Amino acid sequence: MDKPETSPESRTSSSSSTTIITHHLTVPPGLTPQEFQELSPSVSEFHSYRVNSAQCSSLLAQRIHAPADTVWTVVRRFDKPQTYKHFIKSCSVSEDFRIAVGSTRDVSVISGLPAATSTERLDILDDDRHVTGFSIIGGEHRLRNYRSVTTVHGFERDGKIWTVVLESYVVDVPEGNTEEDTRLFADTVVKLNLQKLATVTETLAREAAAGGGDAMRVTGE
Repeated sequence: MDKPETSPESRTSSSSSTTIITHHLTVPPGLTPQEFQELSPSVSEFHSYRVNSAQCSSLLAQRIHAPADTVWTVVRRFDKPQTYKHFIKSCSVSEDFRIAVGSTRDVSVISGLPAATSTERLDILDDDRHVTGFSIIGGEHRLRNYRSVTTVHGFERDGKIWTVVLESYVVDVPEGNTEEDTRLFADTVVKLNLQKLATVTETLAREAAAGGGDAMRVTGE
């Protein structure tokens, strides 16, 4: 992963023709300034990218009314993205699969999207810090050189517990498309996934509180 940028501004490097995206300068929709201020170190560390003129990047956030540990049990399951990700028909892994950096999954996408299959590699998995990330390394789709990082952050104030999930990505802009079109498409998919993640994990939290279930049942652990 690229090292975080410490400059307060994005800048273009004349030698490499890349722009360092500093997402930590702008509060994503859905977060309060106070939440974002607390999350800024993680944004700088995990969600900053070097982007060239043929790429785009974005950072999205989702507030979830469930404990961070509950959310993380779902997010970390690299072999079960369909638990909360829309548009996935199925996900297959090898017989000797285990969730570890370098492992891969083959995803089949539902019809109607400009994609059919996607081969993805797990790049980051930190259970202590609740950080995961993957790259798309093959398949039939238009998201070339797509890399994504997701971080899960717990909050507790005034007797209330909630979680903020941050997800960022960088991806090539397909030939014939604009940067705005590419970002709009990718942002829409990520937003829908994060909204479903909130629905799934808030249901898990309610069931666990009522003694009727837990994250193990849904994630298959």
